[in-house]
Amino acid sequence: MNTSENPPSAAAPYGLRSAEPQKKVTVPSFADMRARGEKIVMLTAYDATFAAVADDAGVDTLLVGDSLGMVCQGRNGTVGVSLDDMVYHTQCVAEGVRRTNGRSLIVADLPFGSYQVSKEQAISSAMALMGAGAQMVKLEGGGWCAETTRFLVERGVPVCGHLGLTPQTVASLGGFRVQGRTDEAAARLREDSAALEDAGATMLVLEMVPAALAASITCDLSTCATIGIGAGRATAGQVLVMHDMLGINLGRMAKFVHNFMEGSDSVKGAIANYVRAVKDGSFPDDVKHGW
Repeated sequence: MNTSENPPSAAAPYGLRSAEPQKKVTVPSFADMRARGEKIVMLTAYDATFAAVADDAGVDTLLVGDSLGMVCQGRNGTVGVSLDDMVYHTQCVAEGVRRTNGRSLIVADLPFGSYQVSKEQAISSAMALMGAGAQMVKLEGGGWCAETTRFLVERGVPVCGHLGLTPQTVASLGGFRVQGRTDEAAARLREDSAALEDAGATMLVLEMVPAALAASITCDLSTCATIGIGAGRATAGQVLVMHDMLGINLGRMAKFVHNFMEGSDSVKGAIANYVRAVKDGSFPDDVKHGW
């Protein structure tokens, strides 16, 4: 069937719209969820169809990640992904969410080179992503990002920070390895986390940091919700790359990833199982995943 000749109806696009309307996730929702101890479920998405499936499966927030450089473009890393790339994929994801429940909040990565030059460059890039359908932008970096974060937040752009393993600068970190192992490095992560929260960041991704450190940072922060990836189960939420959790990956699968397609009869079922596992705290398993 040529789908271009048979577009999905507004009433039931892709056959995914739930019978009961679901309450839309908003920026204040994350603070509310954190306060009541409900885990936040984040998952990457890069196109309309998978975004629609994830939205219908109950994912709280979809991250249009610059990881698309690896999973969609076949690159070795995220450097090289352009702002135009991010705008295009954000538009696709926003359209997918619009066609289903419209519940998931969309976060989009500011790609390498789109916010490091100046605060003015950052707001211009953020405006492009927000115009494409993002409701929050994510940037990578520690204390030096605090000023840019404050600048964006003061101008109405919600921000998600990203500390620990930061893929855009992985070369300077010596490769894909756990961050914050030494006392000095752990102290720096604590300081950077506090600085980003003080600057107004709504969420903070902690990638590949020791579980005990991630738990401590999560407790130290009062308003900013931590989202872990390879950082143990004590964070306020979890994120995975969609392709990883579906068991399809061009490279070696990280040890903190679980293939949710195992035992699932569909992609939607796998994503629903991921949502359930994050919500009930069974994923990640700190023993199984080495944290």
